[in-house]
Amino acid sequence: MPDFTDLVDLASERLGGTVLSATDEFFGPKENLLKPGPAISLPDKYVDTGKWMDGWETRRHRAPEHDWCLIRLGAPGIIRGIVVDTAHFKGNFPEKCSLEALADFEPWTEILPPSPLRGDAQNLFTIDNPYRYTHLRFHIYPDGGVARLRVHGEVVPETLGDFVDLAAVENGGSVVEASDMFFGSRHNLIFPGRSSGMYDGWETRRSRGEHNDWCVIELAANGVIKRVEVDTLHFKGNFPESCEIETEHAVEILRRTPLRSHALHIFQKELLLAAASRVRFLIFPDGGVSRLRIWGVPTEEGRAAHRLRLINAWTPGIAFQKLFQCCGSPLWANKMTAARPFASWSEVEETAAQLWKNSSREDILEAFAGHPKIGDHKGADEQAGVRKASDATLEELSQLNRAYESRFGYIYIVCATGKSAGEMLALLRQRLDNDPEEELSIAAEEQRLITQLRLRKIGS
Repeated sequence: MPDFTDLVDLASERLGGTVLSATDEFFGPKENLLKPGPAISLPDKYVDTGKWMDGWETRRHRAPEHDWCLIRLGAPGIIRGIVVDTAHFKGNFPEKCSLEALADFEPWTEILPPSPLRGDAQNLFTIDNPYRYTHLRFHIYPDGGVARLRVHGEVVPETLGDFVDLAAVENGGSVVEASDMFFGSRHNLIFPGRSSGMYDGWETRRSRGEHNDWCVIELAANGVIKRVEVDTLHFKGNFPESCEIETEHAVEILRRTPLRSHALHIFQKELLLAAASRVRFLIFPDGGVSRLRIWGVPTEEGRAAHRLRLINAWTPGIAFQKLFQCCGSPLWANKMTAARPFASWSEVEETAAQLWKNSSREDILEAFAGHPKIGDHKGADEQAGVRKASDATLEELSQLNRAYESRFGYIYIVCATGKSAGEMLALLRQRLDNDPEEELSIAAEEQRLITQLRLRKIGS
């Protein structure tokens, strides 16, 4: 099988994936499409509409009509491949399928053209598209039944919190490797919620001798680990005797510690605080663990990596909108969008600065026009220093803003973050006497600083 089948199913019901609507579901409900587990066959079971089938099945059509259903992914992300499973559909499977994807409210994009299907088989299709999507439209031609649809990919969340489960799949964590998965998939370990049964956990076969089992978790972001939860719920006669956690640098953040059956273990004081991007979770000698939570605070390195991934994964339309919010020059936002993918966060900032440096006077003034005036309470968080200003200070800011605009032809631009109203007023008084060309250069540099700060807030 292609490597993509080893990635998480973005459409999984357990992540919140839902089939929102379908053109038809006469023989089999649309919800079957995302059900966990393989489809089953009950050859002798019939219902009012005909033979019972464990899948989504539509009534017969004739071209050019065809059926489709709308799916909301449980976790937004980059789709690397899909599995269209037609198990047990032998004389009633579709001839072809195709797939469209959507990010937020953008137009639909075809990511899989109409492609032939085989009956009673797993049909695998690699998807070559680097962007982050939230919804899918799955087409079948002209009609028929599909047992299951799996959408494998990489989760790309919109934001990271200040204190977050760095291992959680919905935050972008992934279990990339495991020594054994005989009874339960490694992916179960980081799914949302508590386990619903032994089948819904990571469980290894019985080992012999000195062997012990382990798995490697790629964290959602580099972070300082401050709390660990090891849940052995439902594992009573087959839980590990103990566990241990170490970072990719072989720092032991949780020493080998005994575990109890069918219990939630919380470790805080026992932890050696350390930053990590990957951890290895070891169990001794073997057994089952239902969930692993690794709570921590993302480092600046981790946040920068998250911002980089998000910027690279946005569709071109969304990238333009988001970048335009950082700097109100359409030309700058278009050029930044086209410059992707970026290899590092430093490349993002260097490219942003260089493109701004090469901007024309018209582009610069266009970006200035998108700013609220200093002292305008609608200036939001960037002008937090204005909120505590006296009425006299606000009045003088208003008067000098008008004088500045009259002299230079654009509003007073200053990087307000961290500055008090008094500091911004003092700078305004000084800059009123500047030569117009000198002042434009100063204002452009302030815009560069504002843009840099806004870029650094992406994904927060």
